[in-house]
Amino acid sequence: MRRLAFIVLLLPLASGYGAARDETVSDLKSRFESARPEDRPELAIRVAQLQLREADRLYAEGNVDQARAAVDDIVAYSEKSREAAVETRKHLKNVEIDVRKIAEKLRDIKRTLAFEDQPPVEQAIRRLEEVRTTLLKEMFAKENKREKK
Repeated sequence: MRRLAFIVLLLPLASGYGAARDETVSDLKSRFESARPEDRPELAIRVAQLQLREADRLYAEGNVDQARAAVDDIVAYSEKSREAAVETRKHLKNVEIDVRKIAEKLRDIKRTLAFEDQPPVEQAIRRLEEVRTTLLKEMFAKENKREKK
C-alpha cells in the first residue's frame, strides 16, 4: 500500500519533469527575456545546450548552414549566460562547467567536419573559452576580495 501511495505521489512530479525537459528553444528564449535576473544564467545555458544537440544533428545530416546558425546561438546564449551570472553573482561555477562541456562537444563535432566547415566551429570554441576565462576571473576575484577583508 505504501509503495502504491509513493508511486502515486511521484507520478505527477515525473510527468512535470518530462514536460520541463521537452521545452523548445523558442520557449526558452522567450522565457529568458522575461525571466528574473537570477534565473537567466540557467535558461540561457539550456538554450545553448539544446542548440548544441541541434547543431550536432544538423551537421550529421549535412545541413551545414543551419548548423552554423545553431552554433551562433550556442555562442550568443553562452555569452548571455555569462553576462547574467556575472551581473547577479550567481551560478558562476555552474555556467563555467556547462560552457566547458559545450566547448568539448564542439571540439568533438569539429573533428568530424570537412576542413572547409571547421573554421566557424573553431571560432565558436575560442569565444566559449573567452566566456570561461571571464567566469573564472570573476570567481577568483570574488574569493580574493573576501580574503582581503
